[in-house]
Amino acid sequence: MDTDIEQAVSKVQKLCQQVREQVAVEVVGQTQVVDQMIIALLCQGHCLLVGVPGLAKTLMVQALANTMKLSFGRIQFTPDLMPTDITGTEIIQESAETGQREMQFQPGPLFTNVLLADEINRTPPKTQAALLEAMQERQVTVGARTRELDSPFFVLATQNPIEQDGTYPLPEAQLDRFMFQLLIDYPSEEEELEIVQRTTGVTRPVAESVIEPQDLQLAMRLVREMPVASHVAHFAIRLARLTRPDQDAPTFIQEHVAWGGGPRSSQHLVLGAKAHALLKGRLSVDYQDVVAVAAPVLRHRIRLNYAAIASQLTADEIIERIVQNLSTNNDADIDNHSAASQDHRDQSSKVFRSEDVSNP
Repeated sequence: MDTDIEQAVSKVQKLCQQVREQVAVEVVGQTQVVDQMIIALLCQGHCLLVGVPGLAKTLMVQALANTMKLSFGRIQFTPDLMPTDITGTEIIQESAETGQREMQFQPGPLFTNVLLADEINRTPPKTQAALLEAMQERQVTVGARTRELDSPFFVLATQNPIEQDGTYPLPEAQLDRFMFQLLIDYPSEEEELEIVQRTTGVTRPVAESVIEPQDLQLAMRLVREMPVASHVAHFAIRLARLTRPDQDAPTFIQEHVAWGGGPRSSQHLVLGAKAHALLKGRLSVDYQDVVAVAAPVLRHRIRLNYAAIASQLTADEIIERIVQNLSTNNDADIDNHSAASQDHRDQSSKVFRSEDVSNP
């Protein structure tokens, strides 16, 4: 069984590498963003992509869906979009056999595996709330009936950080539903040259499907079953709690943060760290896995106060200082736990097992 688990982890690592390579066939650069999207997908989380237009957000999401043989849908959010436009609606149809009229459900674009919610902050709160139910409960309610969504269900929403006129800022409750907030930056000069060369010719490369649905389900299950040592989980919890400006927080947090992340931050730090370790081919989670996902998990859960805004501080800078502060105070703990970590890794294969891991 131990060998089966190691083979399953190795298989998932290789498949994820193939996904990266195939997405790179269509998308130049943005490798870190692609990795973070894969991590969120394996954790069954959702992503909020923030970037100016033209940075291949749609192409990146569609390529990722294609490599995993997942259905892809897109909603362009506008001020006049209604909840039924995304959830679906019941319509009256006449039966060809009996001639009687009956209500039939016409599913909306939410019924897909990978959903791109383009410019989500341009639609009113009523429509945002319909998406909120789908993201959290993975179901939609139309009329008096609740319908389950397809599995997996993965939402990638986009926001333009420049144009804010006429928008409806996402409430904190909805922001908290996103596991990651990913920042899409401009490509380098070399990457932009390659983009031009790829897209101005006669043909354009297309990503191929490299992962089967059962392999994706295996990867998701492995993430959930991966053990986390208590000191690593405690590290993630302390990291999340240090974002909160209470009396025990560091001075720079009390001076610059209005409020920090809630318990869902700790959950997503641990889940994301598990998936990050899996992508690295490891059977156990370490401190660096938590740190690797800290910024995308926490940046949209930290609300800066006016002092921070006046000082031109960003949430990422606050997170970096928290990590540095925690790492410095944690050096002794790391030494104390090094032997325990080794024992934990030795025991991981015994704890980290499922009767059907090798037979997805």
